[in-house]
Amino acid sequence: MPSTPAVAEPDAALLSVRDLSVTFPGVTGPVKVVEGVSFDIARGSRHALVGESGSGKSVTAQALMRLHPDASVGGSIRFDGIDIVGAAPAQLRSLRGRRIAMIFQEPMAALNPLYSIGDQISEVLIVHQADRREAARRKAIALLDRCGIREPERRYDSFPHQLSGGQRQRAMIAMALACDPDLVIADEPTTALDVTVQARIMALLRELQDERGMAILLITHDLPLVRSFAQQVGVMHRGKLIEQGPTEEIFERPKADYTRRLLGARLEPMVDPAPAPAGTPPIVRVDHLRCTFGQRRWWSRTQPFVALDDVSLQWPTGQTLGVVGESGSGKTTLAMAILRLSQARCEGRIDVDRTRIDQLEQRALRPIRRRMQMVFQDPFNALSPRMTVGSIVGEGLELHRPELDREARAGVVAQALVEVGLDASMVGRYPHEFSGGQRQRIAIARALVLEPRLLILDEPTSALDATVQRQVLELIVDLQRRRGLSYLLITHDLDVVRAIAHRVVVLKDGRLVEEGAVGDILDNPRDPYTRTLLGAVRALQGETAS
Repeated sequence: MPSTPAVAEPDAALLSVRDLSVTFPGVTGPVKVVEGVSFDIARGSRHALVGESGSGKSVTAQALMRLHPDASVGGSIRFDGIDIVGAAPAQLRSLRGRRIAMIFQEPMAALNPLYSIGDQISEVLIVHQADRREAARRKAIALLDRCGIREPERRYDSFPHQLSGGQRQRAMIAMALACDPDLVIADEPTTALDVTVQARIMALLRELQDERGMAILLITHDLPLVRSFAQQVGVMHRGKLIEQGPTEEIFERPKADYTRRLLGARLEPMVDPAPAPAGTPPIVRVDHLRCTFGQRRWWSRTQPFVALDDVSLQWPTGQTLGVVGESGSGKTTLAMAILRLSQARCEGRIDVDRTRIDQLEQRALRPIRRRMQMVFQDPFNALSPRMTVGSIVGEGLELHRPELDREARAGVVAQALVEVGLDASMVGRYPHEFSGGQRQRIAIARALVLEPRLLILDEPTSALDATVQRQVLELIVDLQRRRGLSYLLITHDLDVVRAIAHRVVVLKDGRLVEEGAVGDILDNPRDPYTRTLLGAVRALQGETAS
């Protein structure tokens, strides 16, 4: 493995990092997760750090703002001449949010569930810019609008749980940009976003950079996004920066073997979308489904929001149906309605595995729960922070397979972890000890352990790098072939749809605008909205950062 190339002189650098190390306390002793990392970020530049999940990207980014109070940080971090490693808490507070802002990977964990998103953005403006509340409200609404949130005046008063994953991510981006920082650290800023919003957000970041001269450090596993956005890129592997340089040079002439493997990881079609045998009943049938949400306040009641409007669909047992559309189009609401977990008021018929469930009482639903499981979009929010991985994965076994004793359950849990690419020895660890991608694999293991007939995948690989994404998708396809599983795949990643889905439906503003075989829809779309989605993908993958 080649050594890290020498970095530029820091004279003109806004941020200069030298020999950075980050060590966490462990059960058996200190654990060094980042070692010997050095790089510079010039004013007004776009820098990216890439690597597999667990490579140390996010830990490095968070160390730049000293966000790990229990970690030991060594080396030198200088921001505009300020020593970050030796800075006092008051000095760090004056920098965070005002001069250095961060867009976190998991918005549900970063946003306060007790305050509306508008109040949280306004708070940044009030604290750091001494804005009056009404002025802060106007600026916050404008930021929400620029970040692509529809009806920003209404969404200003929404709480995080009332937004889709993509909308929460956009709200957090608006919060990070509120004070016009000198440096924005974007940790997987488009993970939860559909392709059209990805393109708008990245275009917005470039526009704001041109206007204000801010620098951007992008942490991501999305290599096409890096190539189209970043000017400089560093590659991390096992806590070390093994290669860095101009983006095109790294992509066209990588020196490290690991970099070449990372760049070579591409999704290709993995399934043969053969039709199910004749006479096979649909695994799910939805007829004229309509779901509405009503926002209540103690002083008023707003008009109900229609999340799904007259949606009908079905697909054969043993196949995968992909559901695509922009954030807020109704994808997750559809999944929650099928599972009977939605808080919306839903009308219409829902049949799962030849059982009508839309009119069943909760007690009658319980035995059906084992047959349908879900992998949620935000693994940090879906996994209990107070439970070990073994308890999380095995919890469903205690309820649905009481015949298993403790030793047998432990064996099933260990096998599930191995199947999703994790070590069985990790059963005693807690969710916060894993990277975002590893947490997503834990969530998949928890769903698979009950051997369901229907698995709903809500952005199952959005937090995974390309190599791990392929491994997980191959696992999903292999399980489908061996066990006859049926999948409802909700995603904004059209490459994932093409890779594993047999059929696809396109949602827009709660309505189904197009459906058919994957090849027919993605290669010859009929609806203008579908063509817009596909055009955004080509724009993200085809541009090169200048």
